[in-house]
Amino acid sequence: MRFSFALPLLTAIAVPQPAWAQVAVADSGDTGWMILCALLVLLAALPGLMLRHAGQVNVRSALSVTAQGAAVAAVAALTWGIAGYSIAYAPGSAWLGGGANLLLANLAQLRDGLTVPESAFVLFQLAIALLAACLLVGAVAERTRIGWWVAFTPLWLLIVYAPVAHAVWGGGWLADMGVMDFAGGLVLHGVAGFSALALSLIAGGRREPSDPGHAPLLSLAGGGLLWVGLSGVVGGWALGATDDAATAILNHLFAACAAALTWGLLDRMLNARTSATGILSGALAGIAAIAASAALVGTGGAMLIGVIAACVARTGAGILSGRVDDGAGVFAIHGLGGLTGVLLLPLFVLPLMGGVGFDANISVGGALTAQAIGLIVVALWAMVGSAIAALVVSVVIPMRVGAQEEADGLDASQHGQQGWDFR
Repeated sequence: MRFSFALPLLTAIAVPQPAWAQVAVADSGDTGWMILCALLVLLAALPGLMLRHAGQVNVRSALSVTAQGAAVAAVAALTWGIAGYSIAYAPGSAWLGGGANLLLANLAQLRDGLTVPESAFVLFQLAIALLAACLLVGAVAERTRIGWWVAFTPLWLLIVYAPVAHAVWGGGWLADMGVMDFAGGLVLHGVAGFSALALSLIAGGRREPSDPGHAPLLSLAGGGLLWVGLSGVVGGWALGATDDAATAILNHLFAACAAALTWGLLDRMLNARTSATGILSGALAGIAAIAASAALVGTGGAMLIGVIAACVARTGAGILSGRVDDGAGVFAIHGLGGLTGVLLLPLFVLPLMGGVGFDANISVGGALTAQAIGLIVVALWAMVGSAIAALVVSVVIPMRVGAQEEADGLDASQHGQQGWDFR
């Protein structure tokens, strides 16, 4: 059944009931679907992002960026289980969740308002949080310490990501204000993109930029895994094996394909050649944009969102080139892509555009205003919170490696190994 769009379902999931109050039984099909979607998202992060980031750096630092991704994934998962989930989804205030689910205590046998056990919901949300954290690694690759990442990741999850997830998805103050985000255009892609921008500015540029990286083929393989794996985010946020899930994945594919071709066409027009890696960058920009409204728009709307997102992200990448050293293009692709989708949502959800429409008490103007305010708040929150966490950790563990270590490559200087054996 398609959504009547006022996010009542996403608000309902924010209030779990105690396990002893449950009398319903979980639907095995919906539970299996949520677990499968969580695994798809984990595939996007490990190995998808690891391969993509490894291909985008110097050959002497490919192993280091992969190791950093693995370390961030491990720390993010533990942090989510200890406190992140509780801050995001346990009953609490409009600003933060409470402590009822610290260390995943008091999980309900059935998530209130859903047909899946709360443990499956936790797993799905863990995978999204882990992916968001792993996206940041590529933005400042080739110049940061793995120890710094281990200390920074839990602070970032608890200061930046979990409060935003609560505010938008956990029934918090942004949701009350009317901010709408079906599957992470704002919470996942937007937060990661603007956090990546802040980290890139703090870290500064590489002394020897290696764009487009030593192994574009690895980047393409990783991007392909992201393309497939991120379908788990939009499919899982339907919260069951339903028509909404199928619609969301279809629109995810349509937006990605339209954006990939648009980015390739722009490359051809501007540079006389179509970049192979650019095609995947376009697809990911379309995916970031459609996340906000994947189950809520029509087929044509999804395609148009992909086209517009590719134009915005490709233009942004060109403007930022040489100004901000974000080797993986996290801000241009995910930040600007997500931003585009969030702002386009109120227009493309209209029945005239093939969308499901608004509830009677929601106006287009009011929705646009709420989306714009939500975007500004989340962008500032992500950048300021990321900067605070980065600078606090840097007092104890320097963020950036030394000049000689960077010149030698982080594989050897940080790990005493190399990504490729050239003997």
